[in-house]
Amino acid sequence: MDLSRAKWHKSTRSSGTGQDCVEVAQNLPGIVAVRDSKNPNGPKLAVSPAEWSAFVGGVKGGDLQ
Repeated sequence: MDLSRAKWHKSTRSSGTGQDCVEVAQNLPGIVAVRDSKNPNGPKLAVSPAEWSAFVGGVKGGDLQ
């Protein structure tokens, strides 16, 4: 999967100290990509927009912590 055009943004759920940050790219057609900001060249997770929406909804609703 080519993520070279991904525009990465830190998640609002990331630590305020900048130490434990998750970055998300939502500008790619049909996928949402997620990576660890401490290791930008490391593994990335790609999910569908529906899966990402369900995950974010679960976190906001307290179902996932």
